[in-house]
Amino acid sequence: MSLVQVATNTVTSAVASVTLTGIDSDDVYMVAVNNATPSVDTNELRMRFTVSGTAQTTSNYDWANKRLRSSTTFTNDSDTNQTGTRALDNVGNGAGENSNAIYYLYNFNNSSEYSFVTIEVSAHNGSENRGFQGGTVYTVAEAHNGVHFYNHQGNNISSGTFTLYKVV
Repeated sequence: MSLVQVATNTVTSAVASVTLTGIDSDDVYMVAVNNATPSVDTNELRMRFTVSGTAQTTSNYDWANKRLRSSTTFTNDSDTNQTGTRALDNVGNGAGENSNAIYYLYNFNNSSEYSFVTIEVSAHNGSENRGFQGGTVYTVAEAHNGVHFYNHQGNNISSGTFTLYKVV
């Protein structure tokens, strides 16, 4: 397996969202997020799929994951008919607080199938390590050309590197 970089965006000052596009084949794609931090304490970053670079905001995202926290037991988390999917764990904006993630994107270029993503996240929030593993499906058969990250509470993304790769 090799990775070919398709798009990258390094956030160094606050932005409302990050969009990565360039999916143009039936290959599996991967997104890596490194050191993502929200602009406001305990905010959650979410993700949407894009059509022609535009984030799909309809209530067609179904997701489930297993949440892991160093301060308590694991929990199961899921939801249906959402306008986006949980992408990164709630973290603060203090020194050393950030989220990292790997997403594998399947069927994105196929207009006859549902697009879906597997998600692996690790995060540090204050004195607690967190993470989750799971997946999301977009329940409309349409082709998607990328992903869009945004702050679920409407605030900004302060920092992070977001990179889209083709898996070859």
